[in-house]
Amino acid sequence: MMMSQIKRYWHYLAAVMALCGLMLTSATAESLRIMALGDSLTAGYGLDSADSLPAQLQQALGDRGHNVTVINAGVSGDTTSGGLSRLEWSLADEPQAVILALGANDGLRGINPRLTRENLEQMLATLQQRDLPVLLLGMLAPPNLGRDYGQAFNAIYPELAEDYSVLLYPFMLEGVVGESHLNLEDGIHPNRQGIAVIVENILPLVEELLQQVHE
Repeated sequence: MMMSQIKRYWHYLAAVMALCGLMLTSATAESLRIMALGDSLTAGYGLDSADSLPAQLQQALGDRGHNVTVINAGVSGDTTSGGLSRLEWSLADEPQAVILALGANDGLRGINPRLTRENLEQMLATLQQRDLPVLLLGMLAPPNLGRDYGQAFNAIYPELAEDYSVLLYPFMLEGVVGESHLNLEDGIHPNRQGIAVIVENILPLVEELLQQVHE
């Protein structure tokens, strides 16, 4: 190969590498970050990290052509009070949208629904101030806590979703709770298949959430 041909070859190779680098930078820039802020249902209690809700959701979104990173901000045992206390530093990951999935442990512990509402409202207000679209995953009170508690607790999510104009999935465990084959042996936490059901159920709303990021 003559010297002039070698130079042309290297110039061509350099141009191709530069173009690939530009394409990679562009793809990275277009990637969206969703933070899933929740408790053990989000963290993936008893599961491999690849089977957690954020991981399965990210995979499902990728399969549908979305370039999205789902940040796992789930802490097992967390209540709405705990979520509120760590909200600010959780936002240091600079998400562009948030899935808010807290309240299950409030219900299990019989925490006053007024406090649960106040905590969720403060979180929604903070996220609204930061212009972050939100998908609120609702929860229902355990039936053993009585009618009055259930009515007060169950009203929290739809009312806040309306007040703050955020997307709402009324009951995070719809189709999973009470189904032994979709839960771990404790009968409370979803197994890998149970998480897959949750992901399938919320996926259309998550795609709406992505659209709100682009608006």
